[in-house]
Amino acid sequence: MLCYQPPSSWVNVLNRAMWIETTIALKFMKQGITQTLLILVGIAVGVSVIVFIVTLVGGLQANIVSRTLGTQAHVRVQPQEEVNLLANTTEGTFNLLLEDKRAQRLRSINNWQQIMADLESFDAVTAVSPIVSGPAFARRGEAIKSVSILGIDVDRYERIIPISKDIKSGVFRVNAGETVIGQQLADDLGVRVGSKLRIEASQARSAVVTITGIFALGVRELDSRYVYLDLKQAQALLGLFGGVTVLEITVSDIFDASRISDKIHLRTALKSESWMQTNSQLMNALQSQSLSSNLISFFVALSVAFGIASVLAISVTQRTREIGILRAMGARREQMLIVFLIQGAVLGLLGSFAGAGAGWAMVWVFNTFGPRLFDISPSMTIVPVAVSIATLTGVLAAIAPAWRASRLDPVAAIRYV
Repeated sequence: MLCYQPPSSWVNVLNRAMWIETTIALKFMKQGITQTLLILVGIAVGVSVIVFIVTLVGGLQANIVSRTLGTQAHVRVQPQEEVNLLANTTEGTFNLLLEDKRAQRLRSINNWQQIMADLESFDAVTAVSPIVSGPAFARRGEAIKSVSILGIDVDRYERIIPISKDIKSGVFRVNAGETVIGQQLADDLGVRVGSKLRIEASQARSAVVTITGIFALGVRELDSRYVYLDLKQAQALLGLFGGVTVLEITVSDIFDASRISDKIHLRTALKSESWMQTNSQLMNALQSQSLSSNLISFFVALSVAFGIASVLAISVTQRTREIGILRAMGARREQMLIVFLIQGAVLGLLGSFAGAGAGWAMVWVFNTFGPRLFDISPSMTIVPVAVSIATLTGVLAAIAPAWRASRLDPVAAIRYV
């Protein structure tokens, strides 16, 4: 007559069974301590390389993106380009002519105040700054340079590009009659903070301004061309009274900028470009770096898996007689399978923890004694991910030798020499 066993009894039976397999697995590992230590070192080296490489590439990408977006907005909204219209010659037909592309004149965004208010209502948008920009000349005595005027609202612009951090002398202040220019332009014109500068735009419009600050963004083209002015003064110089040519935007997730840009275009019918579109080569470089990092991690994990499989395969060969004796004593095939799977899991788990610690140590050495071009910091998820992957790799790598061990015939295994 069969008696019912409560669930707690099933758990106890299962625990006792797993305890037996675990004890045998650890005993085998202890007997082959040299092999065990070698494979643990191999796993630790592999995991530390994965942690360090992933962290290094992530830090490099973050540094590149930070430097790139330190000088530009996430999204730029401008008027749509003007196009040639087709002449309607007769009803239902058009006169198609081969013409040059229409020249683009400096234009303001229609009803930009309302559009700016609308953009600020987007959940993903964190800041919007109106800008009026256009070409001009900066003159000091006989020296003259082609520049780009940027009329800004300082408080709003600082939320887009914190240029105050890049001021080398003076302050970032652009009230009426004041300007802030780049370091390279200041060197070319031989001016400094407090010097006077004449800004000449089209239609004989000009203004004499005082330099209140000099910045250095680290981009030669910008440091030699950007001239920041008060929004109203720039509008007067460019003949766009009350108008702006660009709305610059920052978003909460920089890698979501392209989607936000498309949404803005559909909402406003204006030309909208994200930093990903204007820096397509940079995006290709970032994707290539990520691909390289993933490939390195994959092949390192693959080499670790082959290392675990080879060591366990040798272990099966060396312990053929022991396995035969255990089978003859009543050990089931499933139990022998579990023994070697536990070995793979334990090897992967212990080696991955040691490798994660070594990876963190390598990151610390890089930040402390490295070239100090930029700092890197491991993500809090990289360690559990690396440990999980290494443990899973250990189990998968142990399947083949575990299956072989479970299929050994007890009589033939005992007679094995």
